[in-house]
Amino acid sequence: ISMRAMQLASEEPTAVLDWNNNYGDDENKVILFHCGSTAQSLMKGKGKVTSHKMFEKTDCGSGCGTNEGRIRPMKTTISNCLTVDGKIKFYASEAEFTDDPIEEAFFGCAGVCAVPDMQDKMIRLAKGGFKHHTCVGVGHMKSILKEAMTTYLGYDWVEID
Repeated sequence: ISMRAMQLASEEPTAVLDWNNNYGDDENKVILFHCGSTAQSLMKGKGKVTSHKMFEKTDCGSGCGTNEGRIRPMKTTISNCLTVDGKIKFYASEAEFTDDPIEEAFFGCAGVCAVPDMQDKMIRLAKGGFKHHTCVGVGHMKSILKEAMTTYLGYDWVEID
């Protein structure tokens, strides 16, 4: 739902990524990552199709097709939803992918994302029951998403900002 909503709001591709690693000592930066399902237009350059490194460890040849590369610098919205007792709960916040480097050994498609007050947001997401994925879209669109989800669709909104 989050990916589709952001795609409609931005008219750009979206991606689902893992909240993966902190970035160095910066408490407001994180590496957002997934194994390679990110659209080419969200990436810095052309990706490289490879075997899935996690599958290669135990079942060689079973995981071909990940698109490895880096996410381009851009303003972004992070968002996701969950269902609790039949009700959809939704969050969104605005952030920015930077041009900070990630070591070459880091596989999949990843980008460094600057998230204001990230540590507090992570606590709110964890306490709210949200899992380790988030959706990202091109541009800042929190207010659009909040209006659509609460006013027109009647979903619950979880404020993390």
